[in-house]
Amino acid sequence: MIAETAARLRENIQKVIVGKADVIDLALIAMLCEGHLLLEDVPGTGKTTLAKTIAASLGCSFRRVQFTPDLLPSDLTGIYYFNQRSQEFEFRPGPLMAQILLADEINRATPRTQSALLEAMQERQVTVDIATHALPRPFLVMATQNPIELEGTFPLPEAQLDRFLMKVALGYPDAADESAMLIRFERDDPLETLAPVVSPEEIMAMQADARQVRVEQSVRQYVVDVCRATRLHDDILLGASPRATMALYRTCQARAAIDGRDFVLPDDVKALSAHVLTHRLVVNPQTRLRGRTPEDVVREVVNTVRVPVEA
Repeated sequence: MIAETAARLRENIQKVIVGKADVIDLALIAMLCEGHLLLEDVPGTGKTTLAKTIAASLGCSFRRVQFTPDLLPSDLTGIYYFNQRSQEFEFRPGPLMAQILLADEINRATPRTQSALLEAMQERQVTVDIATHALPRPFLVMATQNPIELEGTFPLPEAQLDRFLMKVALGYPDAADESAMLIRFERDDPLETLAPVVSPEEIMAMQADARQVRVEQSVRQYVVDVCRATRLHDDILLGASPRATMALYRTCQARAAIDGRDFVLPDDVKALSAHVLTHRLVVNPQTRLRGRTPEDVVREVVNTVRVPVEA
C-alpha cells in the first residue's frame, strides 16, 4: 500500500519537478516519518517550488512564511486579542497552525524567531501566553536556506538543526532535465493546476504502517554503531545525538516501505546516513582548516563501520 501511494505521489510531483527522483523520495521519507526537511542550496534550484508541489500533492493545509529579520515569534504562533464584540480574549492562530509550513529562507530570521519553531517541531504544539495549542496532524516543516549568501543571516543553532530529520541539497539539473524544464514551463505553470492525490488521513495511516517495517537486530545495531562512531571520531567536536539515531532508524523503515519491502537493509542505512547525520555534526577547528567537511566524516564512518551480513 505504501509503495503504491508513494509511486502515485512521486508521479504527481514529477508533473512539476523535472528529474530529482532521489530528492522527491527523500521528501516522501520525511513525510512518512512526520519529520521536518531542510532544503539547502543556491537560489533558483527549485527549493520553494518543490515544497509547494509536495504540499499541493498531499492535500494538506499549507502556509508559506518569508522569514526576515523583523519577523516576530507571534507572527508564527499567533496572538490573543481582545474581541470588543464578545468582550473576551480570543486566539488568532498564526501560520504554524497549518499542516505544512514552508519556512522560506529560515536563516534570515533572528534567533528569537527561529526558537519559536522548536516546540512546534518537536512536540507538535505551540504555547502562546499560558495556553498550549495542539498542531494539526500530520505536521511538516519544510525550510529553505541559501548556504552562499551569509550577509544578514543568522546561522541555525545546533538545537534547531537537530530538529530537522534530514538536510537535502537539490543541486543543478543536468542538460536534458534543464531542457525538459523549459518545455514544461513554456506556456503555463503546471503547479497552478496540480491536484492532491492523497488525503491527510491516508498519510497518517501510512505513517503508522511504516513503523511496522521489520528491523533485524544486526541492522539495528548497525544504525547504533554508525551514530556512535561519529561521537568517537577525532575530527568531530559534536557527534550525532540519540535523536539522530532515532531519525536514522525511522528513515530506514520509511525507505524500505516506499520500496515495497517489509524489512530494512544495511543499504538503507548507507544511503540515508549523509542526509540524516551531516547537518547534526560539528567538526573541530583543525579539521575545518584542513578542508574536511561533515560529509567527508560521515562517508568515512559508513565505509569503516562493519556492515552486517547474512549468516
